[in-house]
Amino acid sequence: MSTVDKVKELAQTYAPDTVQVRRHIHANPELSFEEHNTAAYVKRVLESYGLNPTSMAETGLVALIEGKNPEKRTIALRADLDALPIVEANEVAYKSKNEGVMHACGHDVHTASLLGAARILQELREEYEGTVKLIFQPGEEKFPGGASIMIKEGVLQNPDPEKIIGQHVFPMLPAGKVGFRSGMYMASADEIYITVKGKGGHAAMPEQNVDTVLIASHLIVALQQIVSRHASPKVPTVLSFGKVEAKGATNVIPDEVKIEGTFRTMNEVWRKEAHKRIKKLAEGLCESMGGSCVIDIKNGYPFLQNDPELTERARAAAESYLGADNVVDLDLWMGAEDFAYYSQEVPACFYRLGTRNDARGIVSGVHTPTFDIDEAALETSIGLMAYVALQELKA
Repeated sequence: MSTVDKVKELAQTYAPDTVQVRRHIHANPELSFEEHNTAAYVKRVLESYGLNPTSMAETGLVALIEGKNPEKRTIALRADLDALPIVEANEVAYKSKNEGVMHACGHDVHTASLLGAARILQELREEYEGTVKLIFQPGEEKFPGGASIMIKEGVLQNPDPEKIIGQHVFPMLPAGKVGFRSGMYMASADEIYITVKGKGGHAAMPEQNVDTVLIASHLIVALQQIVSRHASPKVPTVLSFGKVEAKGATNVIPDEVKIEGTFRTMNEVWRKEAHKRIKKLAEGLCESMGGSCVIDIKNGYPFLQNDPELTERARAAAESYLGADNVVDLDLWMGAEDFAYYSQEVPACFYRLGTRNDARGIVSGVHTPTFDIDEAALETSIGLMAYVALQELKA
């Protein structure tokens, strides 16, 4: 029996158990860095496979599957554990039992899938050389990102993986299909907080005031030139402001206005340069209009880069496993993911798992109260991740 056939047979066999694992995790979600029960559950499942997981970053886990000659090479597979502060609207048997917390981004799928893939790889460990490092990380949804903490605590050491692979649900793609993109894929994401300061007063006497609302209005418009006139057209860049707070009134100019936004791009050198330009422009414009500002840019996740060689091999493996018709090209994505931290350290491949089913009405996007998946995707996910890992261990 070929490797593909062996993996497919095991994926089919273990898919029902994987569905139950996913449903258990979905029904018992926990917020970022609070995944104590989830981690304990994952640990028990791994131990039932004969593995010996260890804790990291308080609620993270790492386990090793050793094939023949385990020191020859190591690859890492990653999943995330946390849920979101969303009230679930789905009426399903596995609906969240924790009011106001929901697996609305598919991390239950990622975790269950990695457990299923691990079960396959553990059973087939005599058929490959090297070690598979399983990474179950906390806090993908919350700054500073569990990946950054895991890396600081040495998750990419002892043994050092030479590559890392992760997957993420993609509700725009039908279940049974997957998507890949080589090179830059997802954006960095930084938060911008600006407080414009002036001198408030009666709106009928503008000459006695330093109008913070007017300054803030000019500032929001002027900052767009950071993108339009300083960013290379070859580097995707977005600067958006989603919150403006001016606690004045129809006839009251406030002493200060607060502005909050996000800056996203796909080049780390330009990212740092843009931060400097945003600060310089904001401070200069506010001063030129008689006011001042306090600006705080919080560095979020870096941009996610898929290693071209690894990604092309993973895509080829996916075509062998699923058929070329079920493998699609992905476009650039300006969303952010803390898997990007890994991609800045070792060659990485982060691909998308289709979960949509139009006929059954499973069409909601992530981070919504009605997000759900076609659970047929789980058989795809556990088999493909195991098969890609097997192919890399043979490379």
